[in-house]
Amino acid sequence: MSKTIVITGAGRGIGRACAEAFLNAGWKVGLIGRSPEPLEALADRYQGAALALPCDVVDEEQVEAASEAVVAEWGRLDALFNNAGVGVKGAPIDEISVEDWRNCIDINVTGSFICARAAFARMRHQDPQGGRIINNGSVSAYVPRWGSTPYTTSKHAITGLTRTISLDGRAFNIACGQIDIGNALTDMAQAMTQGVPQADGSIAVEPVMDVDHVARSVLHMAELPLDANVQFMTVMATAMPYIGRG
Repeated sequence: MSKTIVITGAGRGIGRACAEAFLNAGWKVGLIGRSPEPLEALADRYQGAALALPCDVVDEEQVEAASEAVVAEWGRLDALFNNAGVGVKGAPIDEISVEDWRNCIDINVTGSFICARAAFARMRHQDPQGGRIINNGSVSAYVPRWGSTPYTTSKHAITGLTRTISLDGRAFNIACGQIDIGNALTDMAQAMTQGVPQADGSIAVEPVMDVDHVARSVLHMAELPLDANVQFMTVMATAMPYIGRG
């Protein structure tokens, strides 16, 4: 029997690459994203194996309805990849608007909480009990970039979410892990190839890696038996400025 996963931010970038990897591996995939067109296009390519679920991750009712649709379609929910997120244009903290701060924290943190909450409830009460939640962190969860106050703060919060879900989930056979990604080549990381600010004030082109490496890593985490867990994994472009950054 095929396993089922919900992937948020599935319309593009890391989310889309992961959705395709899971579908090609025989999983049933619920595709969550704000723009219906890319989700529906992917669902059309994988008839019966993918379900397009246009949804805003910060809307509790929409997330609950999407999660319930997956269970209604395939009987259970085995995994969630909490991937949806946004960045903010780099600037010193006093130049970042409160509106941009709130939007970043709302989507990256509150949205991840809402999606994890919905998945956890279904994993806890299904039979057989259990499942796995994988959160998309970032190397910024450990080492910040210049001018990244909202994004870096949000990713530190994701690490706290991962740790507490891991603890809460033990009694219910629910595993939780986090993948911390550095410079995967997506629309969000396209600027890396043109030059981005460094801690010393210079602008430098940074190495990037194929997003498919991320997709294979998330699939590996998800396919482990529930008595094994990748708690934290860092997948990054080898030569990017990370260790020693700043």
